Amino acid sequence: MKKRAPSSSSSLALAALPVARSRLRLGLQLILCLSVLACTLALIRICSRSPSTVDLVEVPLLAPPKIAFLFLARSNLPLDFVWHTFFQKAEEEKYSIYIHSEPGFAFDRTTTRSPFFFGRQLQNSIRVVWGEATMIEAERLLLAVALKDPANQRFALISDSCVPLYNFSYVYSYMMSSSKSFVDSFLDRKDVRYNAKMFPTIPKDRWRKGSQWITLVRKHAETIVADTIVFPVFSKFCKRRTGLALGAKQNNKEAAQKEHDCIPDEHYVQTLLSMSHLEDELERRTLTYTSWNQSIDTKDKRSWHPKTFEFPDASLEHIMEIRNINHVYYETEYRTEWCQCNAAFVPCFLFARKFSRSAAMRILNDGLLGPFDAGAFLFTNS
Repeated sequence: MKKRAPSSSSSLALAALPVARSRLRLGLQLILCLSVLACTLALIRICSRSPSTVDLVEVPLLAPPKIAFLFLARSNLPLDFVWHTFFQKAEEEKYSIYIHSEPGFAFDRTTTRSPFFFGRQLQNSIRVVWGEATMIEAERLLLAVALKDPANQRFALISDSCVPLYNFSYVYSYMMSSSKSFVDSFLDRKDVRYNAKMFPTIPKDRWRKGSQWITLVRKHAETIVADTIVFPVFSKFCKRRTGLALGAKQNNKEAAQKEHDCIPDEHYVQTLLSMSHLEDELERRTLTYTSWNQSIDTKDKRSWHPKTFEFPDASLEHIMEIRNINHVYYETEYRTEWCQCNAAFVPCFLFARKFSRSAAMRILNDGLLGPFDAGAFLFTNS
């Protein structure tokens, strides 16, 4: 029996079968690859969005917001007994204390009678020279350490000759009631401290002047610590006139006059916040009262210096006059700053400087911060 030869159509069908399977396999592989690619892109998008989402979410504080008191000291704190009384009436969870002192200086039973200051000194302190950038570097170090505690929401820079004018409760309520920083900042049109070499990093129209003693909200403290642009320029071009600082004699005066004279701590924070377009977030005044003693000769700028309060100057009547000040006049801007907190009119000052020990003791004895037992404090921790 003869075998029947297959038809041409059957042969073509058999030949096309492997090709169809191959195409199906390729199609499935392509679909799988596209699915994997789509999943990968989705994951990338999720990951890229996560950091910004986290940054926008504020972590709720489990404790009350705190004021970080940042003491800038030469060595010890000569008015520690005043601050001891101040913190003694405070709730511990509402404040933090940090001290920048000379390198190697430790606050313990041998250097302070107040246990509130034990071990509060910075471990990375530097040698500070008045009129140099080391002053603002020390301020930045204090802020950087204080920012490590997320509960710190206000940052008050305090002089070692400064005293509080109110008890802790009043100071805390005052600061926390305002969402703004308190930074004495003004435009001095007669100012000659701006150095043209600062341009273009620091434009002249952003140059500001003001008191060193500031109180900041957390956002502005972070701005200062994060600064890597303005601070190096200040370090290089904003320096005090060395000839005058060293008491130059007559034959050195001409050379001294040729030097550019600039005091960094009276300009840095104010200028940085101005350049950062944050002035609308400021109460443009300081919370620290200073009495300036100036010469009759208005040309002698070196005669301008903070007056030290001695015992006769610290009468209760005089302190009440300071507490009742409700506005500050800025002559160079023809501006009167009426002191406000959260749109409510308030006294301008919470602190005052420079106080001698006798003047500080007088305000305690007069009960400005509440009952004070001098004998009990003097023999504590002795």
